Amino acid sequence: MSVVLNHLSSSQASAMARACDSFSFARPVTRELVHRSSVAEVFVTDGARIGDRGFAVAAQWPRDHALYHPDENGLSDPLLFAETLRQGMVYIAHRYCGVPLGRRFVGRDIDFEITDHAALRVEGVPPSVVLVGEWNWDGDDARGRGGARMDFRLVVDGRACGWGTVSMLMMDERRYRLLRRLGGGAADASGAAPARTAVSGAPRTPPHRVGRLRWRDCVLEEAAGSDEWRLRVDREHAVLFDHPTDHIPMMVMLEGFRQLGHLKVHEAGDGPFAGLSFALVRTTVQCLAFGDFVRPTRLVVDECASGARPQETNRLSLSAVQGDTVLARARTAWACVGTRPAAAVPASW
Repeated sequence: MSVVLNHLSSSQASAMARACDSFSFARPVTRELVHRSSVAEVFVTDGARIGDRGFAVAAQWPRDHALYHPDENGLSDPLLFAETLRQGMVYIAHRYCGVPLGRRFVGRDIDFEITDHAALRVEGVPPSVVLVGEWNWDGDDARGRGGARMDFRLVVDGRACGWGTVSMLMMDERRYRLLRRLGGGAADASGAAPARTAVSGAPRTPPHRVGRLRWRDCVLEEAAGSDEWRLRVDREHAVLFDHPTDHIPMMVMLEGFRQLGHLKVHEAGDGPFAGLSFALVRTTVQCLAFGDFVRPTRLVVDECASGARPQETNRLSLSAVQGDTVLARARTAWACVGTRPAAAVPASW
């Protein structure tokens, strides 16, 4: 990732500091500005422009969350960061970069790393989060609104602890419908998915194996092949499908990759590694094609490299596939962050 905002002049850096000091964390921004239907799922609270391409976004992460809950060591879920990256870019696009409401946003890729996990420890009050970033148009010029990328630094309670990049296509309805037809799918004007969704009879993976607390949050199903799983798409899930869509969202793919990574890392170790807890520290996802609801989606482990010692990072490469089409590829890295507490009784609801 390029170094974010290193080119700022001293006056711009001072303006950035003043903006961050004046941020409000009292209430979320309007939900339409981050493409959310539920106010409870809006994490962004404020923002500011600094220079031509520099921006800062304020957010507040919940101490607990139905899906993005703290892990067994009390650390905030890294996917809170991923969702805040998505919301931060959408907010800046609408609030500062002239992208009108109603435009379709399609995730192309997301890349993020937590460099200091200790900064994500959940304490007695919700953490105050600031993303400091730079906006860059891709493809078409700004007038065409073809696509853009944002590079962010993550600061939690004043402590720099990560970075992230997110890239999206932004287009009007006509362009979106054309893109969906070229991809072999059909766009619905309301964004709603087709009435029929592919349903399998495969058993759902228990929540304790994928790092979740509730059965309804498990998106992993067992498949027949070795190192192959199926993505369970539950369009009634209140967080993963907060608003209507006609394709599988990038954040649903990311949740599938995360859950499969958790399972492989924690069940691969034997002997002295069996009681260790690993946290997601790096994720790179490339979205290559639209995922349709009417076709089953396989999650495949392409490569799994475990460290020889506990302090070494475990790395996995994964793919999401429909038929012969690769929808997305992911590379994830997991680091040991402590020991696993005594197993809790698995949730049954």
